[in-house]
Amino acid sequence: MTQRPLTTIGFDADDTLWQNEQFYRLTEQQFTELLADYAESENISQGLLETEKRNLRHYGFGIKGFTLSMIETAIEITEGKVPTTVVAQILDIGRDLLAHPVETLPHVRETLEALAGNYLLVLITKGDLFDQERKLAQSGLGDLFDAIEIVSDKNASTYRRIFSKVGDGPERAMMVGNSLKSDIVPALAAGSYGVFVPHELTWAFEHVEEPTEAPRFRKIGHLGELQGVIGGLG
Repeated sequence: MTQRPLTTIGFDADDTLWQNEQFYRLTEQQFTELLADYAESENISQGLLETEKRNLRHYGFGIKGFTLSMIETAIEITEGKVPTTVVAQILDIGRDLLAHPVETLPHVRETLEALAGNYLLVLITKGDLFDQERKLAQSGLGDLFDAIEIVSDKNASTYRRIFSKVGDGPERAMMVGNSLKSDIVPALAAGSYGVFVPHELTWAFEHVEEPTEAPRFRKIGHLGELQGVIGGLG
């Protein structure tokens, strides 16, 4: 009896199932406007990115770490002279980001509904635990997943562990997501299929080259094309 080539499918959350980065961009724009008297917007944005990268090992991924990085950047840009009113406004826009309604992306629900029951579906996302749980609850998609994994980071060992625990191992699993760096490259390294679903906005930290030579790499235009890819695996 021939084994099915695929039994388990992992999905990223932010900018794969629902919008995320566009709200960070809007928040960053508000932040640069708050500091417009001290530096050019490009310099503020670059300073913020460098601060975020530096702070990932302390705060991890998510809105709370982003808010702390905005405050730290404001202190650096103003050479310690940032008014307390500006700090208060930064905290306000961070709270607004935490409360933003969830907007699911096209083809998400119908694709998950079509796959549920035929495959083990697992949500694999990194970020703040409370915020990711909030977004999942508001999305109404939670019941379609067999497992939820909120992790501090994503690497090959993360996918080996999750796909071995939830399914039949990484070789019979697929990871679907919008980040080549977090979702696709490490999943391929673990031995899984990796399906790249580009989003028009991707955080600069997540940019890497497409692994086009990897035999298990696939790329689709939107999630509605996923079933065709799965059907082509044999």
